[in-house]
Amino acid sequence: MTSVAIIGAGELGGATASALARRASADRVVLVDGARDVAAGKALDIVQAGAITGSPVRLDAAADQAALSKCDVCVVADPIVAGAAKGPAGATLLARLASLADPAPIVVADADQADQIESVAGTVAASRLVGSGGLAVTAAAAVCVALEVGCSAREVSLVVLGAPPSRFVVSWSQASVSGVSLETILSPPQVRRLEARIAGLWPPGPYAFGVAAARVVEAILTSSHASVSVLTMIDGAFGVRHRVGALPALLTPGGISRVVEPHLTPRELSQVHTALRW
Repeated sequence: MTSVAIIGAGELGGATASALARRASADRVVLVDGARDVAAGKALDIVQAGAITGSPVRLDAAADQAALSKCDVCVVADPIVAGAAKGPAGATLLARLASLADPAPIVVADADQADQIESVAGTVAASRLVGSGGLAVTAAAAVCVALEVGCSAREVSLVVLGAPPSRFVVSWSQASVSGVSLETILSPPQVRRLEARIAGLWPPGPYAFGVAAARVVEAILTSSHASVSVLTMIDGAFGVRHRVGALPALLTPGGISRVVEPHLTPRELSQVHTALRW
């Protein structure tokens, strides 16, 4: 039985749990929150929806973070303690969660995930820390391209690199629509317009963050052979070290098994260097 613990039963935690239940990505999902009644109420709501959709996922609630000891993946969603999600207190909290969940991967799902991952660098193995916002911003960028071109976002394939909140770089040389290179479709003014829009995409909303986190969890549990865009501590890709950035990666039950370094044009490589060394 695969089990996913979600820290925080707020809007993001609920969206993540709901997405996991709809996709039947795990056998059991536990919402962990000090306000156990809130977590239990949200779990019950999702279970009742599952009776309509046919989801077989079991939803539970817990107030004690000790519930993490039996999880296969831990998702850090809403702040556990008000005001403690940032700074030294947030780093201490995340390190403690990682210790309780050891050796499970930690999927950091909220808007501060890049700072959180960086805050525990050297304390928690980088391969265990997965920021799902890379997928969320890649999907948002695909929507922007689809609106510009006049197609479905499902037809758009692209790679977004860089780092939040506004240092994102699209590898246009790798992007396509239904297999057709975007460089042959978009004019330079269109590219500039899209780059300006994509720079302002962060942060996505809680629903987008939640669905992205659920998709990342699913890729971890199933050892998906397809790369997934994540935020991770970069250690050598593009000649960059000790910076958190977005990269495609292969995921396994242990976390990030390998990052996939896309081939970039000299201009794109220069943009990525600038974004990650900001």
